[in-house]
Amino acid sequence: MRVPFFDWPRLYLERADEFRAVIETTLSGGRFILQQDVADLERRLESLLGVKHAIAVSDGTNAMLLGFRAAGLRARGEVILSSHSFIAAAQSIHHAGGTPVPVELGPDGMVDPSAVEAAVTARTQFVMAVQVNGRTCDMDRLRTIADREGLQIVEDAAQALGARYKGRYAGTFGLWGIFSFYPSKTLGGFGDGGALVTDDDEIARRVRMMRNHGAGDDKVISADVAVWGTNSRLDNMHAAILNKKLEYYGEAIARRRAIAARYDAAFRSMRQLSLPAAPDEGTDRFDVFQNYEIEAEDRDHLRAYLAERGIGTIVQWGGIAVHRFRGLGFRQSLPRTDRFFERCLLLPLHHMLTDKEADYVIRQVRAFYRK
Repeated sequence: MRVPFFDWPRLYLERADEFRAVIETTLSGGRFILQQDVADLERRLESLLGVKHAIAVSDGTNAMLLGFRAAGLRARGEVILSSHSFIAAAQSIHHAGGTPVPVELGPDGMVDPSAVEAAVTARTQFVMAVQVNGRTCDMDRLRTIADREGLQIVEDAAQALGARYKGRYAGTFGLWGIFSFYPSKTLGGFGDGGALVTDDDEIARRVRMMRNHGAGDDKVISADVAVWGTNSRLDNMHAAILNKKLEYYGEAIARRRAIAARYDAAFRSMRQLSLPAAPDEGTDRFDVFQNYEIEAEDRDHLRAYLAERGIGTIVQWGGIAVHRFRGLGFRQSLPRTDRFFERCLLLPLHHMLTDKEADYVIRQVRAFYRK
């Protein structure tokens, strides 16, 4: 059997007739840039998350960049984030004029609040909660630290649309949060896409202006443009596809959680593996399982064994934590994070994966360790 890490063709083929109808309707109507489909997507996200404003943009990276610019990140202002993050988070901070400060992860694979607290300096301005793998950080502890130190919380929730902490949605805890609609995300389009959400009217106003050259949604460029903008609009076609996918998003998340439960039941007793929290473990968090990230003994040989048997795996972020980009000037020593990246591995998990495919992955992982 062949089980790719992510089945790209199946992303379209699973509902090809419905997607073709959306494409035909959108293109034949000439709806290309900032049309009703974008507005509809924004309203749907606002309703889902219970936020005042959702602004659809070209991708998650630019959502963060515009968010920092709109929030007034100072030159060299520091933003603390987990080193277990995609480099895009650090890039957005840098290009907004700030300084990313990566810190250790904790036992749950999320940012360690104690490490955040220890990293605060006179220049610290924001704490970025990176809601990795579809799980939320300990937002109570981060909020306590931020309030005591006079800091703002923002969220890289690119992987966590629909995840909850104590009933509250990822992306809604801070000044702003962002999501990615990259094809392999839980809500994945057929190209790049993203959104910023906020309850702050001024942040929303500025981001809407900046995504469209400073002009906003309903104006052309004129002499009264008062903010440096860029072109970071979400293409209308992508918005139309995402609107269709939101119709069955709950089903997709339920399927991801079912596969995660299947993996957990099969692997929980294996001493060679460290697993993420099971879907039914605890009551504070509702995880959407963007990824199923384990720690594995003899990780590299396990990957090779699975590959020989047609199973695709990934070491997240290319196996490089943010602090390991020495060429970008990072000098932090984060031994726990380094150890994690020597062992971490993503197994196939997406809503299109069948029980038969998941069981094949399970059998082969167990067979490797029996050998």
